[in-house]
Amino acid sequence: MVALQASVAAGPEGMGVSVGEPVPEQARIVIIGGGILGCSLAYHLTAMGEKDVVLVEQHRLTEGATWHAAGLVGQLRSSRNTTRMLEHSVELYSRLEAETGQAVDWHQVGSLRLACSPDRVLELKRLATMAKSFGLAMEIISPAKAQELFPLMSTQDVLAAAFLPTDGYIDPASVTQALAKGARSRNAKILEQTRVDKITVDGRRVTTVHTDRGDIACEIVVNAAGMWGLEVARLAGARVPAFAVEHQYVLTGPIDDMPRGMPTMRDPDHLVYYKPDGQGLLIGGYEPDTLPFAEGGIPWPFKRQLLEPNLDRFEQLAVLAAKRTPVIDKAGIRTLVNGAIPYSADADFVMGKVPELDNFYVATGFLYGIAAGGGAGKMMAEWILDGRPSLDLWPLDVRRFAFHHTTRQFMYPRAVELYGHHYKLSAPGTEHVSSRGVRRSPLHETLKTRNAVFGSRGGWERPNWFAPDGVEPIDRPSFTKPNWFEHVGREHLAVRERVGLIDQTSFAKFEISGSGAPAAVQRLSVADMDKSIGTVTYTQLCNEHGGIECDLTFTRTGPDSWYVVTGSAFGAHDMGWIRSNSPADGSVVIRDMTSARAVINLCGPLAREVLQAVCEDDVSNAAFRYGRARDITIGSAPVLALRIGYVGELGWELHIPTEYAAHVYELLRRTGEPYGIADIGYRAIDTLRMEKGYLYWSTDITPDVTPWEAGLAWRVDLDKGDFIGRDALVAHKHAGVNRQLCTFTLESMAYPVSGEAIISDGAVAGFTTSANFGHTIAKPIVYGYLPIELAGDARRTDYVVEVYGEPIPAVRHAGALYDPRNARLKT
Repeated sequence: MVALQASVAAGPEGMGVSVGEPVPEQARIVIIGGGILGCSLAYHLTAMGEKDVVLVEQHRLTEGATWHAAGLVGQLRSSRNTTRMLEHSVELYSRLEAETGQAVDWHQVGSLRLACSPDRVLELKRLATMAKSFGLAMEIISPAKAQELFPLMSTQDVLAAAFLPTDGYIDPASVTQALAKGARSRNAKILEQTRVDKITVDGRRVTTVHTDRGDIACEIVVNAAGMWGLEVARLAGARVPAFAVEHQYVLTGPIDDMPRGMPTMRDPDHLVYYKPDGQGLLIGGYEPDTLPFAEGGIPWPFKRQLLEPNLDRFEQLAVLAAKRTPVIDKAGIRTLVNGAIPYSADADFVMGKVPELDNFYVATGFLYGIAAGGGAGKMMAEWILDGRPSLDLWPLDVRRFAFHHTTRQFMYPRAVELYGHHYKLSAPGTEHVSSRGVRRSPLHETLKTRNAVFGSRGGWERPNWFAPDGVEPIDRPSFTKPNWFEHVGREHLAVRERVGLIDQTSFAKFEISGSGAPAAVQRLSVADMDKSIGTVTYTQLCNEHGGIECDLTFTRTGPDSWYVVTGSAFGAHDMGWIRSNSPADGSVVIRDMTSARAVINLCGPLAREVLQAVCEDDVSNAAFRYGRARDITIGSAPVLALRIGYVGELGWELHIPTEYAAHVYELLRRTGEPYGIADIGYRAIDTLRMEKGYLYWSTDITPDVTPWEAGLAWRVDLDKGDFIGRDALVAHKHAGVNRQLCTFTLESMAYPVSGEAIISDGAVAGFTTSANFGHTIAKPIVYGYLPIELAGDARRTDYVVEVYGEPIPAVRHAGALYDPRNARLKT
C-alpha cells in the first residue's frame, strides 16, 4: 500500500462568533459544551419554547471532537428506542438546511454492511429481522448487488450484504453550525471562548457556573462536554464515565472516475468503514490496540487539535482496506487523521440526570455523536422540560453506571477492549474480559472451586453456569447452540425436581426508614403498602404517565421501615427514583445495604426439607407462608428469610450478614447432598423465570409500559388512595390498552435472543422482548407485545417469529407456561 503521510487540513472557523458578548449574570439553563450535542440541545430546548438558554464553549464551536468526526449517520442499534432516537436525527438533518439556511451537506445515500463469514451472515440476518421489527427497511442483498451500489469494492470473500437506504452521511461542522444558528434565531446565547472553571453546589442543586469571563447563576446545568464529560462532572461532585480514546482514519487521494451517490459501507470482518469524501474516500476502522487519551486529564488548551498519527497501528487496517477496495493502492493516502473521540465505560451514550444532583444533566460520551446528535438533543430537551424523554432510554441512562465504572482502573482498559471489539462478532452470551473481578460475593472463591463460569453484571462476578466434572469451565458462545446449553438445562431441572442453591448476593438492597416512610412508599407504589410487619410485597413504581419506572420487592421490617430488593444493575436507578420522589425534609432515610448482606436463594420442591434440617425455626407452610419474611437462625447465623423467588418454585431468599455467608452456604450444601442439591447459575434463572411468566425490567417492562399492558393489573390497587401515576392508570384503564404483553412458544427449534419480529398474516405485528429455552416444556419461549386487536382475540394463537431471517411457527399462550396457579410456590 502507498506509504502513509499524515497532514491536517484547516477546517471552518465558528460562525456568528460571540466572544465579545457579555456573560449573563443568570440563566435558567446553562449548557456546557459547543459540539454537536450541546448545539442540538440548545436548538431543541428553544424549539420547545424555552426562552433562557445559554451555551458556553471553552474554544469555538466544534473544536473539541466534532470538527474531525467522520460524519456517518447510521440508525440501527440493538435497542428499539435508541434506533428511534437516531431516526429523529435523520428526520432533522433532512430539513435542517431548508429551515436555517445553513448548508449541512446531508447525503441520504444509504449504508451497506458486508458479511464475509457464515456467522456474520447470521448476524446480518438478525440485524435485518431487528430492523424489520423496528420499522426500518433493511434488505439483505447479494455481493453483486452490493458492488453495484459501491462499485469500488471487491466482492472477494463477501457472502452477503445488508442495505439500509435511509442512512447517510453529513458534514459534522456544518450541521453543528446549523443547529447553533437555529438556536440563536430563537434567542439562545452561545458564548464561545468561555471556559468553565468551577461549579457551585448547594446540597443537591447546582447554583452557579463560574467561567473565566464571569459567573452565571442558574436553575439547570447540562454537561455536554464530550471528552471533557468526566472532568466537568467532577466540578459538580458527580461521577460520569465519559472520556476519550484515540481513533484514526485516512483520506485517500483522488480516485479516477469516482462514482457518485455511493452509500457508506461497513466491512466489520475487515474492521473498516468507508464514506465517500469528494473525489476520494474516508476510511476508518477499529483496531484491537487503540490507546486511551489523556488518562491523567486533558491538557489545556486542547483546541482543534489532533494527535500524532500512529502509522504502525493503522497499518493493519490499511492492509484490510486495500483488500476490500484495491483502488486505494493507486489513489494513495492524502492524510492520516488521529483524533481523540468521546467514549464511555460501556461504549454507549451517557444521558439523563445524574443521581448525585437534582438539576445536573449529562449528554456526553457519544461515540456516534453525529449520528445521534439530532435525536439525542431532542430527547434531552424533553428530559429537562418534561421530566422524562418520550422514549425510554434506560440503555443510555447515566444511572446505569456504578461507582467502579467511573474509575480509571476500570474505564480505560474496558474502553480499549470495547473499541477493539466494535466490529468483532459477539454471539449472544459473550462476556467482557477486561476490568473484571471488581465486586465479588463472599462465595466467589468457593463457587470457583465448584467450576462456576462467571459473568459480570453491575461489576459483580456472578456464576452464569456450572461446568460438571470433565467439562472445561469456559463460555463458548454461539449464534446457535452454545456450549452451556445442556448444562444449564440440568441446572434448570434440578430446581424443578429437587433443590438448588443460587448466589444472588449481587442484588441491590436498600432500606427505607423514617417517620415519613409509610406515606412515601404508599405514594410511590401501585400496590397497597399498608401491610403487616413481615409482609413481602412485589410492586411497581410508576411515573406520572403510568409507565413502570421500577419493579422490585418491599419487605416491611418495622412500623416505619422497609427492606427493598431490586436487580443488580438497577440500584442507582431505583434508589434515585425513590429519593427524588420522597420528601427532602429528612423524614425519609434511604440507606444502601447491598454490601452488608449476601443472598442465597434456596429453591425447589425439596427446599423445605433442606432448610428445616439446618434451621432452629419452624419453616413449615403453616408457620412460614408465601409472601412473608422472618428472622431465622441457620446454623450459627442470623438470617432474614424472604419466602419469595424468581424461578417459580418453593423457595427462600436468605439475606445473610456478609461474614456469615460462607458458613450458611457450606451448611446448606452439605445438608442438601442427600436431596441432590445443585449449584445454579444466572442463565438457568432466566430459563426458569420465562417458563413461569416472570418479567424483567428494562426489556419486558419499561417506563414506556403500563401495568395494564404488561399483565400486571393484579398488582395495582386503585382503591388504596393516591399514588404516582394513578390518574394516568385510571384514564388508561377506562380508555383501554392498545397493546398487551404475550407469551409464545416456538414450534421448531431456534435460538432467539430478543428483538425478533413477530409476524401476523405476513406483516410485522410486534417484536420480542425476552427469549430463552424452557427446559421443562422443551421449547423456545419468547415474550412480545401485540396490538390489542390481536392480543384480545383468544381464538388467534398461531403466529410466526422471525429468527435470524427464518420464519419459525409460534403459538401464543394465555398465562404462565408452568404452574399457572402458583401451587408449587405456595405449598
